[in-house]
This record gives sequence, structure tokens and C-alpha cells, in this order.
Amino acid sequence: MCIFNINLSQPSNRPQIVSYSEFVYFDRCSMEMTIKKRKQYIQALQNNKLLKGLPEYRLQNILNDLEEETWTKHTCRVDRQKSLFHFYFILSGRLKVYKVDKDTGREFTLFILTKNDVFDVLCLLEQTEHPVYYETLDKVGLLCAPMGKMRQWVQENPEINRNMLPYLGQQLKTMEEYASNVTLIDISTRLAKLILTHINSESKKLELINDLSNEELANLIGSTRAVVNRHLQDFKNDGILSLGRQKVEIKNLQLLLERANISSQKKPNTAADDLTEK
Repeated sequence: MCIFNINLSQPSNRPQIVSYSEFVYFDRCSMEMTIKKRKQYIQALQNNKLLKGLPEYRLQNILNDLEEETWTKHTCRVDRQKSLFHFYFILSGRLKVYKVDKDTGREFTLFILTKNDVFDVLCLLEQTEHPVYYETLDKVGLLCAPMGKMRQWVQENPEINRNMLPYLGQQLKTMEEYASNVTLIDISTRLAKLILTHINSESKKLELINDLSNEELANLIGSTRAVVNRHLQDFKNDGILSLGRQKVEIKNLQLLLERANISSQKKPNTAADDLTEK
């Protein structure tokens, strides 16, 4: 028995004869790939900061209304209507959320979102545009839901509300720390604190910002590329860091703590503090 399979990649649309057994094999492989990918998505949703704790059957229902999207590296998303009507779960990659001064062109980075983060929560809650821009620092994998569906899930699943409060609280804390840092401390200390914030307490390695350009680092602390470059060179000369091509590594954690005015005797509250206890 044979069936016809149209191969659109050929110049003509002449049917290509494929045996029934081959067709069944290809169909089975496709189904297995679909099942495998669905399991991966369910696992990703289980680890998501808003959806953790939901029963798997609810996640299965949610997944039915999600669509996969891939945003290429260094793509700037300026269409605010997209995030007004769609809610996103990040599967992989880093996404910069930032504002731009229209007169000077200067940028300020609000957050760097990554795996298990979501956006845009303000659009979800306020039902209005959020005046920010998005830029992919890597290729970013996402699952996308209609905003109306997301609001429905929030109403139907109290766990999402419980997860949302600490998630928003952490973002509020980040903004509070930035406001106090930019007002009260010098740029060298700001830079040291930024680096310490992104050290993995287990591996003792710098993550998330380790390969960012000096300009991107400057946008995170309210400075300029030239000033950040000067302070990084000072850190290097003092034996605190080693600098490669868009790569920063920690050489002396104790000196970095001193630059950030953090006492090694302080009780651990942050990843950086945890490191001093080990």
C-alpha cells in the first residue's frame, strides 16, 4: 500500500510516493517528539515563579492555550501592544527590560529577566500599556498566552496570586535598592554591589551579567560605559577581578566585599553574604 506525500521543497509539486510503513514511522516519530516536548514544557511550567505549586492537570490545561515563540538574539521589541494583549513565560535566554530617555538617548535597565521569569505583570494587573522596551541578550525561548486567558487562570488558581506577591516584592526590592544606591553611594561601590548580587553562592561564579558589555553594566547602575570601564580596570589592577573579552571573573571575593562596604562578619542575607560564610 502506498500514499502520496507532497514535497513542497521541490520545484514542482509532483507527489512523492512513500510507503505506508514509512508514513507510519514518520508519524510515530512526530508524535513522540510532541509528547517529549510537552513533558519539557510541563516541567518548565512547574518551575515557573508564578505557576509553581499548581497540580499537573491544571498545568496541562494551561499548556493547551500556550504557544511557543523564539526571539532571536539582540532583537529589540518596541511594540507595547504585544505585551498588553499577551503574557509570556520565559523558557530560556535573557531578556533586558529597559527605559530610554527620548531627549538624551540614555538607557536605564530595570531588570534582566531569565528562565522561569514572566512578563508583563503590570499589563496583567493594570490592563494598560507598560512604557518599557524589551531586548534579547540571547536567543530567548518563550511560551505565550492571551492576556485574557492569563487573567482567567489567576482567578481560577489562588496559587498564582500567592506566587505573584513575593515575585513582585522581589522586583520592588530591586528598584528600592537601586534608588538608594544611586542616591547614597558612589559608582565604584554600586558596581561592586551589582557584581556581588549576581554571584552564585554554590559555584562562586558570576552569572547573568558575566558576559555583558561595559555599556550594559553601566545601564544597570545608572552610569556610563567610560566610568564603568575605569572602575573595572581598577578592580583588575587591585586583584579583585580578571577581565576577558566581555567576560568577568572573581579573583578575590574578600576584596570585592570590602569595595562594596559589606562586612564578612555580617549575617548571611544575600548570595554574597552566603559566600563569606563558606
